[in-house]
Amino acid sequence: MDNRYIGVFDSGVGGLTFVKELMKNLPDENIVYFGDTGRVPYGTRSADTIKKYAIDDMNFLMTHDIKAVVIACGTVSTVAIPTLRKIYNIPIIGVVDASAIAAVNATENNKIGIIGTIGTIKSGKYEQAIKEISPMMETASVACPMFVPLVENNMADTEASYLIAKDYLKPFVDMGVDTLILGCTHYPLLSNTIRKIMGDHVKLIDAGAATAHFVSEYLKNKNMLSETREKEQYKFFVSDSVENFINVADKFLGRKIDDSVQKIDIEIF
Repeated sequence: MDNRYIGVFDSGVGGLTFVKELMKNLPDENIVYFGDTGRVPYGTRSADTIKKYAIDDMNFLMTHDIKAVVIACGTVSTVAIPTLRKIYNIPIIGVVDASAIAAVNATENNKIGIIGTIGTIKSGKYEQAIKEISPMMETASVACPMFVPLVENNMADTEASYLIAKDYLKPFVDMGVDTLILGCTHYPLLSNTIRKIMGDHVKLIDAGAATAHFVSEYLKNKNMLSETREKEQYKFFVSDSVENFINVADKFLGRKIDDSVQKIDIEIF
């Protein structure tokens, strides 16, 4: 057993969709979350910048008593994990493999769509992971750069979101996919809008939920589950406004976190 914290980071608040699932699946785990809200979004940055930001984020998390790190960011998971694993001697888990496994298991017609940030889609990592599991899969991917700002500005269920999503998702409707990977942890907040366009028959793969299940199994298999909750079980850190984070985070987590959020200067790490 291992009572140390699980470290989680994302470019903003989207990773809280993963944290919510982890809290539900493993209620005894201790979690430190960092949202790099001052430098969001990562998805439009160059690969070198994404790697630099990811190293800063890791350096901060490593100042805590961490047993594993989960990268709850599709962009970093597709661009920077190999670099991070060379630097840090700690388990580092991303969202790609878990989502690919869940999608392959879910599809019935072998047609899988992937949506994500520009960086995620450009990397081709989701398609690669899916083909490694099952070469017969037919995949298509579309970058959806407007989705993150829509979610973070509480516009997920607006007419504007519907019109933008309809344009983004048209290739998948035309292709007839029966499974769609939401390759960014912000995107589950757009599920209602996406379902209106894709239809209820299309299975939506929530990267956060899939990764939470993967992490649960990993910790169990490695005998790394926590037995004891720390007095401060959940810690949240941001690189910009605490108030703005709290206003959105309550929606993502379904619980109040007012007293457990601190702002840090990520540039010093």
